[in-house]
Amino acid sequence: MSDSGHSQPGLYGPDRRRRWNRDKELGPPGGPQSLSGPGRERDYGPWDRERREPVEEPVGSVMQKTPIILAKPPAERSKLAPAPTPAPPATAPPPMEKPIVLMKSREEGKGPAGASEGAAQLPTAAAKGEKEGQRPTQPVYQIQNRGMGSAASSSTMDPVVGQAKLLAPEKMKHSIKLVDDQMNWCDSAIEYLLDQTDVLVVGVLGLQGTGKSMLMSLLSANQPEEDQRAYVFRTQSQEIKERGGNQTSGIDFFITQERIIFLDTQPILSPSILDHLINNDRKLPPEYNLPHTYVEMQSLQIAAFLFTVCHVVIVVQDWFTDLSLYRFLQTAEMVKPSTPSPSHESTGSSGADEGTEYYPHVVFLQNKAKRENFCPRNLKQMHVVIDKIMMHSHLKYKGTLSMLECNIFPGLPYDYLDTEVNLFLLPFADSDADDTFPRAAPGGGPLFSLLPGYKGHPSFQSLMAKLRSQIMSMARPQLSHTILTEKNWFHYAARIWDGVKKSSALSEYSRLLA
Repeated sequence: MSDSGHSQPGLYGPDRRRRWNRDKELGPPGGPQSLSGPGRERDYGPWDRERREPVEEPVGSVMQKTPIILAKPPAERSKLAPAPTPAPPATAPPPMEKPIVLMKSREEGKGPAGASEGAAQLPTAAAKGEKEGQRPTQPVYQIQNRGMGSAASSSTMDPVVGQAKLLAPEKMKHSIKLVDDQMNWCDSAIEYLLDQTDVLVVGVLGLQGTGKSMLMSLLSANQPEEDQRAYVFRTQSQEIKERGGNQTSGIDFFITQERIIFLDTQPILSPSILDHLINNDRKLPPEYNLPHTYVEMQSLQIAAFLFTVCHVVIVVQDWFTDLSLYRFLQTAEMVKPSTPSPSHESTGSSGADEGTEYYPHVVFLQNKAKRENFCPRNLKQMHVVIDKIMMHSHLKYKGTLSMLECNIFPGLPYDYLDTEVNLFLLPFADSDADDTFPRAAPGGGPLFSLLPGYKGHPSFQSLMAKLRSQIMSMARPQLSHTILTEKNWFHYAARIWDGVKKSSALSEYSRLLA
């Protein structure tokens, strides 16, 4: 190598070997020539070549083999050294590394593995990342952590708290009062209600002695073969029947394990209640002057209340038919309280309000039906009469219940009834044990004498099962503009009952009756 630092042309060629041999012939180093190139090349040349060739040969460029790239001058090094130190390049990476720091902090709470990984991060970098990235990322992390914490706590508390929430209330053994005989609201029913929305509310209306309580007991929890004294809704005893009294007063409440609410009511337009008011000198409310006006207004209040808070209202009658009953239903529909609007802005035109008004499904039940009532011709006439009487009503009295679809009349097509209303027929409950039906003639042979007599209709148990299945499978529309849970329905019904008692339409109607 020359004094200028550049390599000579023959340094790595054949001239280098000749010079190497010549140096050996001259003797050991130490002369003037030992301080020049040959001695230095003998000490560092071979190792320097072996050290530089493996590193620089793969690059493929002669210009990159210069020592300027490997060891830069101090002037250039001082110019490029401050590049990593400025704040902007150092602040750019932390926002990208912030999610990694957050994930490691989440793992730290799970176990020691996360803690070891979090300890591997530099404290200064972590603190700087938290300060710089806290505003955009920390709120999201806190919300997610809160949700995960609640989920974890709920999963750990499932055996204790979760099952307690899902556990149904105690099964009701008998009905309780929702409205007492003084027409006052009772709050004891809320103990049996849940915070779930899948609920069906079934109410009943009917004259005195038509079998309302027995029907509601058989629909809810009892079987026909059970003793009537064990029914959830108390029925008339023999003593009460003999003196012409009524058993139910006010409104009784019962809810099944299938979350179906049954409301049994006192008889509408009851003569026994009127007789009790007259003979016992019971004091009337100040707004009513005559006892019969008070009895009729009580019946209208109950009917208007059921039309507002029930999905299905069963109208029970034991003979076909009483026109005063249909007139009463139309009056109750007229004075029914309107559905509460969702906001004050929905007080638009009357047509819009009428379109959002709620009306329940009405089922006409012919109880204690005779054999001739099951005749297809008579059945068709009954449907025509009810349809013509209720043709101007907004109540949903057709299209939700059908006796033809129950396979009660297997020989009749589904389109046999032109205008099929929600009418169902039930025979006497003790008709199955009645032996008055004619059997086969004695001379008809031993085979025919074993056959039961012709009754003209299916058994009471089979008809009751078909009615129960159709009632429980009916649609459950929203009673108001919001979806109600069982407890919300209770508070909604209490508010409706208070509004019915203070209704201006009912008070005006009672004034006209007087």
